Amino acid sequence: GAGTCLAGYAARPDGDAAGRVVDCGGRLWRGVPGLVAAPGRGYTHSIPPPWTRVLAEVPAQLAAALRSRYTLEREVGAGGMATVYLALDPKHHRKVAVKVLRPDLAATLGPDRFLREIEIAAQLQHPHILPLLDSGEADGFLYYVMPYIEGESLRARLARQGELPIPEAVRLLRDVADALAYAHARGVVHRDIKPDNVMISGRHAMVTDFGVAKAVSEATGRRAMTTAGVALGTPAYMAPEQAAADPNIDHRADIYALGAMGYELVAGRTPFIGSTPQQVLASQVTQAPEPVTVHREACPPGLAELIMRCLAKRPAHRWQTAVEVVDPYTLGSPLSEPVAA
Repeated sequence: GAGTCLAGYAARPDGDAAGRVVDCGGRLWRGVPGLVAAPGRGYTHSIPPPWTRVLAEVPAQLAAALRSRYTLEREVGAGGMATVYLALDPKHHRKVAVKVLRPDLAATLGPDRFLREIEIAAQLQHPHILPLLDSGEADGFLYYVMPYIEGESLRARLARQGELPIPEAVRLLRDVADALAYAHARGVVHRDIKPDNVMISGRHAMVTDFGVAKAVSEATGRRAMTTAGVALGTPAYMAPEQAAADPNIDHRADIYALGAMGYELVAGRTPFIGSTPQQVLASQVTQAPEPVTVHREACPPGLAELIMRCLAKRPAHRWQTAVEVVDPYTLGSPLSEPVAA
């Protein structure tokens, strides 16, 4: 059957718009009647995605490799780094999300490096961080396991609604900033903050995949960031120093990504849009973003200022810690109060 719309994937604009299934990048997509244009990852988020990806069957080899620990039921999503499966943990009688790294990334990383980075992430215990339950290697597959959330990703929320109400955007940004403040204080940088890696459970946000993006990006290096679909850094949220492959990336890259995500929550689009991922990367390095109020005049001045400071090109000009991003909210600044359009 067809899965939910995921803006994280790009379908060819010449694909069939009458419901026929087409192949794009090795993944199957089903056209929605009456719609032709389709968006790409990170650089056409302003257009609601009119394509649904046809979810694949669980590979028999993978199901067999994990059978002693988990019963894989169905694929529920996929991204640049991993495919996600809904699974049953028979030992604890619970549903879990099993994320399996792409084979090429697994081969590049190797189990030792992957499990070392995952072990660091497993130490994070915070209300707004989705905990790591398990990880391992089985028959060449590298996987990690998280709770299965009965909710939706922030990406799915944006695909469905577009720009969010200001109070909701403020609440979700605060949750993510709080999670980052906790992780950064423990020396853990995420490196791939984006709506796809934020789950919404009830009224709150939970950040996923700590440790994974760092392990992959360090193991694969610059070439994987600019080829292979540019999937490992997600150009729309990538700090200038990430786009330039600076080896000294620190926690302030996460603060930039938080700003890019906040911009999208408020404006319904990311700060930079281009016809190719490479154009977006170049814009991240060389161009100043338009003020978020250009796209949403009713954005409160305090919130606009907070977002735009996150997006400063030079790390020294951004908020220096995620705690600083959270503080204005806790101090009662009227960031969520709309102003007259």
